[in-house]
Amino acid sequence: MNDATLPPAQPHAPPPVSPITAPLQPGQVLDGFVLEARLHQGGMANLWQVRRQSPADAPPGEDFPLIMKVPRIKGGEDPASIVGFEVEQMIMPALKGPHVPRFVARGDWRRQAYIVMERIEGESLRPRLDQAPLPLVEVVEIGIQVAHALTDLHRQHLVHLDIKPSNILLRPDGTVVLVDFGLSRHDFLPDLLEEEFSLPMGTGPYMSPEQVQFVRNDPRSDLFALGVMLYHLSTGERPFGQPNSVRQLRRRLYVDPIPPRAIRPELPPWFQEIVLHCLEVRAERRYQSAAQLALDLQRPDAVPLTARAHKLQRSGLVRRFKRWFLAMGEEPRAPASVGAQVARSPVIMAAVDVQGATPALLEELREVVRRLMQTEPGARLACVGVMKTNRIGMDELTDAHGRSHHVQQLIALKNWAHPMTRELALEDGRLTFHVLEAPDAADALIEFAARTGVDHVVMGARASSMMRRYLGSVSAQVVTQCACTVTVVREPALPDDSPPPDSPLISPSASN
Repeated sequence: MNDATLPPAQPHAPPPVSPITAPLQPGQVLDGFVLEARLHQGGMANLWQVRRQSPADAPPGEDFPLIMKVPRIKGGEDPASIVGFEVEQMIMPALKGPHVPRFVARGDWRRQAYIVMERIEGESLRPRLDQAPLPLVEVVEIGIQVAHALTDLHRQHLVHLDIKPSNILLRPDGTVVLVDFGLSRHDFLPDLLEEEFSLPMGTGPYMSPEQVQFVRNDPRSDLFALGVMLYHLSTGERPFGQPNSVRQLRRRLYVDPIPPRAIRPELPPWFQEIVLHCLEVRAERRYQSAAQLALDLQRPDAVPLTARAHKLQRSGLVRRFKRWFLAMGEEPRAPASVGAQVARSPVIMAAVDVQGATPALLEELREVVRRLMQTEPGARLACVGVMKTNRIGMDELTDAHGRSHHVQQLIALKNWAHPMTRELALEDGRLTFHVLEAPDAADALIEFAARTGVDHVVMGARASSMMRRYLGSVSAQVVTQCACTVTVVREPALPDDSPPPDSPLISPSASN
């Protein structure tokens, strides 16, 4: 994250920054922003109307109202919501243009995580769902404007992956603005959600078939979601219901929706053609770009009509069974990237036991990682910690003060990396932080390294013990099971010390 506003760190100690734990209040000043009023309290985040404490601090051109998005951390929340907020903090500065809020600032998790951005004065499309079915001319206009916004977004190498009415705002002049990038995927930034989780990500009614099959880099997924929205706004019905399980999500791989004209016969065949074209199961059979979709919506007389336009009922059982059979073993065809293929840089993973390691070992580990990053100027650094969970029984998700253990470990990771990252000036995309929740630390690290394509793991080895000797250390398991290079760092020994007999190391650091 951007630490430009943080005080300078001492050479070998984390900065004395403590996270804000008390609830935010109107009138409070946070990093030069005055909280004026809470506008919305959601399940994942709160939205605050803010202003700069000193107007002189505003950069040239900042002549728009501001809003601050603050994650709701109560303890026990879904870890994906925490990671999703980090994704949004990383993505928003990379986006430009009239179809996204203008980014202003972001806050570090070590004190208070937030995003300050332009406040869009208009309302979202969410109330239109309650008014559905809408007049066709209104639905078409919405489709055209959203398609234009998606065209702009996709040209910036980003796929949104959560297109729905509540994430679409309208400026006073009618321009569509897309918001909430917590599930998005950017070609040139790490995909933290894919690396840390193995469940489909999205909003159930709008998820594309390839999202259900774990493909997150296909811009045609956004066109599927727009097709769902057009279907709902024009008929008043959801094409795939309100699924609440992976099994129900997978039904869209083989069960097609009721044709819109079977619900509203007055809808023209060309409109049904467009909507069902968006909702094709296979991405290669959909519109291949948002620009193509916008063009058809603007020129309905030129839309070539196929069998889709004249359907009045779902496919029969035989066709449905055939689709089901093919879907069981079919792998989706994932594109190389959202835009152009990006040359990969090496990924270095620092496995940091911020709670169990000694200060000396943490400092030595940081120094080894710093030297590696200096020799690999194009490398990405992933700082990873493991939050141990119980195999059986309930986990304590908060401490005695009600603070989330997950967030506390995330803050500790950032504090560990802070002196090194300030020196190396790592920009967005080259530095990420991950807290994995798992009962077995070694298994979690090995799985993360394999899923992320890590090229080099750097981790510490703590002092030996009788239990570690018989059960095997975490570092030993990672060394033997990881497919990539592993460097194990030991705490520097005093002159009179000698290596313990069960240590796998013959020097302060060793590679496999």
